[in-house]
Amino acid sequence: MTSLPSDALVVIADGQGARLFRNRGEDGAVALHQVDLLELMNMNDDGPAGSMPGESSSRQIDEATFAKQLAQGLNDSALKQRYAHLVLVADPVTLGRVRPLLHKETTQRLIAEIGKDLTNSRLDAIEQALAAA
Repeated sequence: MTSLPSDALVVIADGQGARLFRNRGEDGAVALHQVDLLELMNMNDDGPAGSMPGESSSRQIDEATFAKQLAQGLNDSALKQRYAHLVLVADPVTLGRVRPLLHKETTQRLIAEIGKDLTNSRLDAIEQALAAA
């Protein structure tokens, strides 16, 4: 990614959680500040998106449910104008589950998708990965 807009929302996710950052860098520089940490919640109220194969494990169902919750949160924030630019970084499976659930308003704000699991990475490693993308 050649340039990351200031105040862009950067989501680093996997099937179990997500770290949300805002870019505080100026003139396209990457300087992330963590603003939230999301985890799967209200599993009894929410199910996975779409249909799941009968042989799916409870972990797979939980991961699909989290992907649905993440997409819903991003959609809600986009519709409420809480961010103008979005970068979504997730392992390929989670990215594949989230992508079809994104609202048109969300996809219009999406400036980059990176299919990589960086959820347990240090902040400097995440910043370097974004700068190199």
